[in-house]
Amino acid sequence: MGIFTSYLRMILLIIGVLAGIQLPGFVDQYGKSLQAHLIESERSLNEFRDEAEKFFDGSIEELIAHYQTSDDRVFQEGGQSISAIYQRYQQLNKAHQNFNQNAWNAYQQAFFTPVEDIQQEVRSDFSYTVRLNPGAILFGLVSGLILAVFGELIVRLLARPFRQSQRS
Repeated sequence: MGIFTSYLRMILLIIGVLAGIQLPGFVDQYGKSLQAHLIESERSLNEFRDEAEKFFDGSIEELIAHYQTSDDRVFQEGGQSISAIYQRYQQLNKAHQNFNQNAWNAYQQAFFTPVEDIQQEVRSDFSYTVRLNPGAILFGLVSGLILAVFGELIVRLLARPFRQSQRS
């Protein structure tokens, strides 16, 4: 049983290290994708910002309200479209600011509170690479150590009843 647990410990360590090294790369790709979507959203909104600047002292909200209260159905639906673009921009801008506050926020957002469509996009297009920068190496080693210790504890807990029955 001793050699089996030694190999299991090594395997878990290696798996943890390899998985841990991937996590910073995923977070980096998520952040870049979030930024790209924000830039695209901002470009979509810029045309309407010019219009809001001319007629409503720069207030996008007033522009949207003007469109939506129009008697013309085309303008009403246009107001809904502008509103959707504006809401998407606000969502992405808030997420981007939160992501860039600190490393913890970046990891927390990428894995636990992401912008769903962006996380899904990154997942489907994620390129598994080994980034050997100090942060990725440290994250990988810590992940490997945690996984190895956790695996060791589980093996010991599962083996405990067998050891007690052998002593009796």
